[in-house]
Amino acid sequence: MIVLRAKNIAFDVTYIDLRNKPDWFLAISPHGKVPVLQVGGSAEEGGQALFESNAIAEFLEDAEQPHLHPEDLLQRARNRAWTDFVPTFAGGLSALYYASSEDGREERFAAARQRLGKLEAALAERENPGPYFNGPELSLVDAAYAPFLQRFRHVDRWLQSGLLQEFEQVSRWADALGASDVVSGSVPENFFAEFNGNMQRRGFLVGRLMAENPEVSAG
Repeated sequence: MIVLRAKNIAFDVTYIDLRNKPDWFLAISPHGKVPVLQVGGSAEEGGQALFESNAIAEFLEDAEQPHLHPEDLLQRARNRAWTDFVPTFAGGLSALYYASSEDGREERFAAARQRLGKLEAALAERENPGPYFNGPELSLVDAAYAPFLQRFRHVDRWLQSGLLQEFEQVSRWADALGASDVVSGSVPENFFAEFNGNMQRRGFLVGRLMAENPEVSAG
């Protein structure tokens, strides 16, 4: 969604209830995950489905202007390397709020700090003033990390870890991404209400904190 919006590509969106996935969706999503991009119409119309966020983003990058990767070959390769780091980074953050109890808290925080430290170093060595990864314009790196930083900033209102504030560069980057209309408009208005409900249904510690302190959501 972020890449589509950044490139001003016209699209229609169908939201999937991941607790009740329709058969047509399972037929085009091998892992049963979102996002999926249907290109050229439905399957009946000869269209084809693309799955996995990175593959979708790279397809859109090749297919449509403006380009969100740097023109310089080395910079472009480094950008792709940092998008490949996203699953490792996201796993470190999500482990903090997918926990069912305080058990193992220090180990989870140590892993998250290690991964945030890698990203902090990458941002610190940039030869540009930001506010995004490559400078003043959103890139595919920004699009890849934004959803995970967006969600963590949200849940940290209950966790109150202050973790991002330990990493100045990452914190400023997260603030810039959060202030972007391209990023904030990439999720529906009820996204965080649904997200909170999911945390509570699944019995995660942060879900219990949300249930005990629902007023935090207005903060």
